[in-house]
Amino acid sequence: MAKNVVSPDKKTTWKKTLHYIGKYKFMALLSLLLAAVTVALTLYIPILTGDAVDLMIDVGLVDLAGILKIVKKIGVAVILTALAQWVMNTCNNYICYHVVQDVRKDAFAKIEILPLSYLDAHAAGDVVSRVIADVDTLADGLLMGFTQLFTGVLTIGGTLVFMLIYNIPITLVVVCITPLSFLVAKFIATRTHDMFLEQSKTRGEQTALIEEMVGSQKIVRTFSREQAVKDQFGEINERLQKCSLKAIFFSSLTNPCTRFVNSIVYAGVGIFGAFFAVGGGITVGRLSCFLSYANQYTKPFNEISGVITELQNAFACAARVFALIDQEPQTPEDADAAVLEQAKGRVELEDVCFSYVPDRKLIENLNLKVRPGQRVAIVGPTGCGKTTVINLLMRFYDVDRGSISVDGTDIRHLTRGSLRTNYGMVLQETWLRGGSILDNIRMGRPEATEEEAVAAAKAAHAHSFIKRLPQGYHTVITEDGGSLSQGQKQLLCIARVMLCLPPMLILDEATSSIDTRTEMKIQNAFAKMMEGRTSFIVAHRLSTIREADIILVMKDGNIIEQGDHESLLARNGFYANLYNSQFAG
Repeated sequence: MAKNVVSPDKKTTWKKTLHYIGKYKFMALLSLLLAAVTVALTLYIPILTGDAVDLMIDVGLVDLAGILKIVKKIGVAVILTALAQWVMNTCNNYICYHVVQDVRKDAFAKIEILPLSYLDAHAAGDVVSRVIADVDTLADGLLMGFTQLFTGVLTIGGTLVFMLIYNIPITLVVVCITPLSFLVAKFIATRTHDMFLEQSKTRGEQTALIEEMVGSQKIVRTFSREQAVKDQFGEINERLQKCSLKAIFFSSLTNPCTRFVNSIVYAGVGIFGAFFAVGGGITVGRLSCFLSYANQYTKPFNEISGVITELQNAFACAARVFALIDQEPQTPEDADAAVLEQAKGRVELEDVCFSYVPDRKLIENLNLKVRPGQRVAIVGPTGCGKTTVINLLMRFYDVDRGSISVDGTDIRHLTRGSLRTNYGMVLQETWLRGGSILDNIRMGRPEATEEEAVAAAKAAHAHSFIKRLPQGYHTVITEDGGSLSQGQKQLLCIARVMLCLPPMLILDEATSSIDTRTEMKIQNAFAKMMEGRTSFIVAHRLSTIREADIILVMKDGNIIEQGDHESLLARNGFYANLYNSQFAG
């Protein structure tokens, strides 16, 4: 059984994010270089502005020619800055959305190999929320980080260097007040991460409920649960509103707090600079340059504080996505796993023990030998382990102890794909995909011709209702089957198996939604299909399994009776009681 992986901490999440970004080192370095160019040009413009101010010393002492040259330089600097920013943003978008693509690809690939125990234990809506909503939030955080974090850090460093060159005392005033901004930002950021994580979890819970209710509207309305569902949604929505409001409120404190500190920095530069200008220690042009730098120096703190807030949200969501990606996959196949080409159909279960929950036993010491071509029916009360046996045969779950073999080879030493290809499976729960009727029938054999698909549909007695559809076999349906009845959907699933005709069959209540008359016709088709094929039939309607070669009667995970229909009736045991209860009188 797979263990549930706890969401990684911030440090681990950061490392994993850097791992994904590392695939695009060239673009990241180019973005960093362009950020440096942008900052350098942005810091050069105040110098030019200060020089222009110094050329306007007094009335009649204005150097227009010199000012014009400076204006031209400023124009060139502005154009180059805009171009560098455009290319930098393009690089950032490229990195960000390729990282998102890679994360989603890995998350979806992991879903494909996750053990069913994980998917059974987690709401589908929560998994969807991780792959869609949480990754989108990660994208927003990364984009802000690349766009503003690089530029902001370089701007802070660049302005410090320029200010130190021009006037060290005034620069020290700026440096002494700056730590206040860091302290405020850190204090708020460390308290918002958990709030954003709670917000993300609650949003996943809400998505799961919405998906469940949309897919189960008929059941909800049948049992008049509309108000109860609305109340449940309202409770989750209210929790989401509270935790979102709390997270956004505390995170929004960062900007005004850092702006307050930045205003103190600007005021300090203005006051000290004025004293130096009066004493002749600095020109008016240099003072204006210094004030501009003070603005440019403090502005990134506001942006970085906003980025940190966004990154807290992004990393909280990323932690949920990485928890999914890091989830322990199903037991990997052996490196030398054999490929089951064309099974003969000899199946053996030896001392099989299995339970979904370790402390709740289900199947114990199950033994069974099935010869090629035999029809094996499995009957028993609800919860006795019938469908579990099917899950073990298909290796959707691995046995806890014992072994299951096909043609003498333990199925754990076979590739899962080749094992399942040799089984044809029709379940009580139908599964269709969005696409045409023809695509759904050909799912197991995409290369099959339309004529072969039509022949399979006729054998499954689905041809007549398919021809009545607007576009016949080319009618497009949704994944829930659209307007098709449950019985019609089940007929399509039967046609799908009849087209593949694998050497082994599993029929788990395959005709539960079909009317009696059609069921009789399909039973005849099944009888022909099962000739020479090992078949496992799970049924509650015992009339459908009279012709089975072996009937296994299960109770509490054990086979308590075994034999054909007549011998079990003659034994007058548990099977006879089940049979007579259905046909009393």
